[in-house]
Amino acid sequence: MFGITGFACIVKKEVTEMGKGVVLVKEAMKTNPVTVKPKTSVKEAAELMKKKGIGNCIVVDEKPLGIVTESDILKKVVAEDKKASEVLVEEIMMTPLIVTDPYIDIEEAMKIMSKCNIRRLPVIENGVLIGIITQKDVLRLSPMLLEITREWSGIVRKDESYLKKQVFSGKCEDCGTLSTNLRNIDGRLLCEDCTDALKYE
Repeated sequence: MFGITGFACIVKKEVTEMGKGVVLVKEAMKTNPVTVKPKTSVKEAAELMKKKGIGNCIVVDEKPLGIVTESDILKKVVAEDKKASEVLVEEIMMTPLIVTDPYIDIEEAMKIMSKCNIRRLPVIENGVLIGIITQKDVLRLSPMLLEITREWSGIVRKDESYLKKQVFSGKCEDCGTLSTNLRNIDGRLLCEDCTDALKYE
């Protein structure tokens, strides 16, 4: 991802003109995504994924903060010989969590996933998590969108101007306070107080 941890970024786009044949994220997403709390153990999360037959859990504490996948568990717990019952999901979750609005079209959703080098987009409506859409969901509906994936997958550099425009939710990287109004300041996500404090340094 972008090398910034512990935060959720909301990506929204207003759709004013709907062309014929356009499929919206809301029509392609899976509803009722599986969620866990930040203090849930990795063992519990893995058991839940196994029970539900899925490969990921969204980490939520009022708002989505991150996502834990089977790959995260393998790389950050199993490969490091850690005890899954003693590791919390907040310690290994992937962040920032980029989410999307349900009313953008799936082509735009695919561009976001490919540009940000992710395969899943949680879907937020009015501040509430209502679903999740994956590259597999999109490609199942429209194999032609594979071209978009190839076009954007080569972009590996973070887009600074894109990040600077976003408001994040999560933990301030300086003081550790939870905030829903974090800003990207020189590669760090800071709360309003810490951002203001920088002006006096």
